[in-house]
Amino acid sequence: MSAEPAIKAVTPLELTGRVVDAAALIRPEKETELTARLEALENDTLAQVMIVTTPDLDGRDIAGYGQDLGNNWGIGDAERNDGVLIIVAPNERSARLEVGSGMEDLLTFARSAEIVEAMLIHFRDGDYTAGIEAGLTQIETDLRGASPDIMETKLAA
Repeated sequence: MSAEPAIKAVTPLELTGRVVDAAALIRPEKETELTARLEALENDTLAQVMIVTTPDLDGRDIAGYGQDLGNNWGIGDAERNDGVLIIVAPNERSARLEVGSGMEDLLTFARSAEIVEAMLIHFRDGDYTAGIEAGLTQIETDLRGASPDIMETKLAA
């Protein structure tokens, strides 16, 4: 009987704020600016959006990594499930939006893919900050431009 292979333990990143730049991609002054934008967005829409860069995905796919990270950190309101996580893993050349089920009517799979593609255009040029800002700008526009009845439903939840 052969022994089961060891499962690599996932090293969780520490939640230190609205921007967790573990891959050191964002200049400090830009991190401050992004944090203020994320705070204002949450104040305006109640949706909690976070940005994380990670030096590696611990051998996992970005979707599972992001889902686990979002759940472990408790991003978004538990009842509304309105968290959004922007994930950038430069060493794996990967980026993703992890979207809580309460936000899937606004940030659909197709829309999330468009936003990530807008980010990747900048990443290909080596400008991670511009890519992150481009993605966040589109998310801000979508959330702030959502029809009033959609946001009222979220506020009432």
